[in-house]
Amino acid sequence: MTQQAAQPLSQARAIWLMTKMRLTRQRNMVANNLFRKFRKKKARDGIAGKKSSLWVLTLVMVLFMAFSFVSLSRNVVLNMGCHLVADSACHVVDKGGERRDNMELTADELHQAPFQPELAHGLTMVVTLMFGIAVLLPLGSKELAQPDWDMEWLVTMPVERSTLLWGRLLERSAANFSGMFALLPPLGIIAWYSGMGWFAPLAALAALLVLLPLAALLHTLADTGLRMWLPASQLRNLQAVTGLFSMPLIYFVMALGMPGASGFVMDWARAFPAWAGWTPPGLVLQAMQASGLAQTALAIALLLVQTVVLICAGVALMRYQLRNGVVNAGSRESVRRKQPATAGAPARGGLRAWLSAAMSPIKRRELRLLSRDRNFLVQTLLLPVVIVVSQMVFNGKLNSFEELGQHHTTAAAIAFGIGVYVLMLSAFQTLNNEGQVLWLLYTVPRSIESVLKEKAQLWGTLTMLYPLVVIGISAWYTTHFEWSMLVLLLTVFAGIPIYSLIAVSLGVFACDPQAVDARARVRPTYIYLYMLLASFYTWSIYSSVWSQKLVVMVLIASMALALWQKARDALPYLLDPAAAPPPRVSTSDGLIAATAFFIMQGLIRLFFTLAQDTPTLTLQNTTIAFAASGLLVYVLMRFVYWRSKTTGVPAILRGGDTVLTLGYGGMAAAVACAVGLAYMAGLQHSSLWPEIARQMSASTGSRGWLLALAVLAAPLFEEFIFRGLIYSGLRRSMSAMPAMVMSAAVFAVVHPPVSMLPVFVLGLCTAWTYERSKTLLGPMLVHAVYNAVILSWQFWM
Repeated sequence: MTQQAAQPLSQARAIWLMTKMRLTRQRNMVANNLFRKFRKKKARDGIAGKKSSLWVLTLVMVLFMAFSFVSLSRNVVLNMGCHLVADSACHVVDKGGERRDNMELTADELHQAPFQPELAHGLTMVVTLMFGIAVLLPLGSKELAQPDWDMEWLVTMPVERSTLLWGRLLERSAANFSGMFALLPPLGIIAWYSGMGWFAPLAALAALLVLLPLAALLHTLADTGLRMWLPASQLRNLQAVTGLFSMPLIYFVMALGMPGASGFVMDWARAFPAWAGWTPPGLVLQAMQASGLAQTALAIALLLVQTVVLICAGVALMRYQLRNGVVNAGSRESVRRKQPATAGAPARGGLRAWLSAAMSPIKRRELRLLSRDRNFLVQTLLLPVVIVVSQMVFNGKLNSFEELGQHHTTAAAIAFGIGVYVLMLSAFQTLNNEGQVLWLLYTVPRSIESVLKEKAQLWGTLTMLYPLVVIGISAWYTTHFEWSMLVLLLTVFAGIPIYSLIAVSLGVFACDPQAVDARARVRPTYIYLYMLLASFYTWSIYSSVWSQKLVVMVLIASMALALWQKARDALPYLLDPAAAPPPRVSTSDGLIAATAFFIMQGLIRLFFTLAQDTPTLTLQNTTIAFAASGLLVYVLMRFVYWRSKTTGVPAILRGGDTVLTLGYGGMAAAVACAVGLAYMAGLQHSSLWPEIARQMSASTGSRGWLLALAVLAAPLFEEFIFRGLIYSGLRRSMSAMPAMVMSAAVFAVVHPPVSMLPVFVLGLCTAWTYERSKTLLGPMLVHAVYNAVILSWQFWM
């Protein structure tokens, strides 16, 4: 039997294998993070199997991001069409005599292709900037800062070096997902308004087939040259600088879609040179805007010729860069040599002694890690400032530091925004920065939960420095004091510790210790979720209603505690790919149940409103919606707990002493009713009482439904959610009194602002009764008696 000689590897097959390897790697990373639950390892006996719903969260976040990018691209095109075209019909005067911009009129104009020359030049600038982002974001990834270079082992394959370079271009073109997200939405929107209709996505994809190889060419040229010229330490510095440079470009493009953006961004769009229309991004727009087949063919031909010439020249240049091999002749690492001590130099022992006394070893180690890693230092301390300042400047909200003393809400938003970004780049990375030695934290003689608490405290304290600087500048330029400034100050400084806890908690779930590639150890889904939660809190800063600020603060704080509880439960099983914590009632269960409860109420009310001839919603329908939603949530939660064999599920009667329950309930009801009646008596002498009396007189004919809602439905379902789930979950993580206060605060903020104070006291009384009786019967009775007494007093008055 003769052995057949191996066939030589062709150039096309070598290039295809390199591309397939890159795409397979990306696919495995995504599948490993999202669909692990469908192929999870078998759990050991007595230990719950690891389950994951990350794929659902990721799908939601991807859809949300796609919608945001498409919406932003549409706003950019329409806003530029309105402001760059001199005779645009978008500037209208409303009935009140105020001038405003009607973007729908701009959309109608744009459909009448071709675009005006001013708009075409501006959109060429946009596509060129997004093309630059498609180059800078991959170049600024952690791959550049890695000491090992995959080209060093690729050259060992039995293929020519030029084949490897062509394969590198193809694989980086196919795997440039940041470039796809940057270019596809604006190209698709431009094609849509160019009259291509539903063929616009195909036109955008065709443009990507040309622009992404050019982006990969520039990326590879820079990557190859820098690898050959610079040591690894300087590569890390360059990677940090590249990340800093790409952020202003992103916010510059975003500013073009803001109606109130600074005028200079539009001035730059007007001044963009006309010759840029003959570059590849400009030729793409010319092809989309061509009025005839001949013009389209000419633009496409010029585009393809430019692409072929540039890529061939780039490959030739890379071959010249690698003419002497792929190993840098210089040192791979730069060593920071220790300077000898000189006479008269200040002693550092005092600083070290102060740090040793003021900080624990965990905190000192975290600071040492920050000082040694320049990339981590720049991204943590400088990048947040660049991001927030760029956003404020390009959006027209900040032109000088003096304006911080005039626009205090903007100053508070800047202070909180910088703090949020610092936490995202520091506290969020607490476990990921440990790398492959994460297991060492499990060997120290203390719990990893306490280690994470210290890290959260450290980063929360350091982050406070940025808001202090911004608030200090605002106070310096402030000419007169207002009490609203104090409210903004408290909102910012209360949000930083909360989001420090959220960042550390989400960092536990975002970290993947089993990932071989360090770049894949942080799941981006949780980063987007963190930023979404931060935007929710930023909205409360801009809100002028104090009750909305309070509601958001309490809900975000409760969510932070729920996430921390989930993270604490997952920590002992983090390094085990098969095991997971046993299912128990948690705070997050209560928050999810409460959210579902209110959403279903809204949907049922909407159904009643649409089904009736009049849009007025009666108290009968409100009671039915409340009871149906509460019953459905109760049944679903009990079913889920039964399926997962959850422990600690609250019971109404089981396991309790009825006599003691009634005794505790009677004492708590007396306190709650006394506070409620005193509060109602005080309201009679306030300006709010006429409106309350009017609402009570309007419900005279529906008192039966009101009593059914307040005395039967509300105690049954609200106590199951707020005491049985939320309080029980909080009780696992803290002592009784803080859990009572937190659950009562959550219970109060979901009620109208006028009743928050007595409802908070009611929440404390019902939580105390549940703590004493260990059943839901007691708090349900307290709740029912309180509502009955308050309603009876209102009816009598």
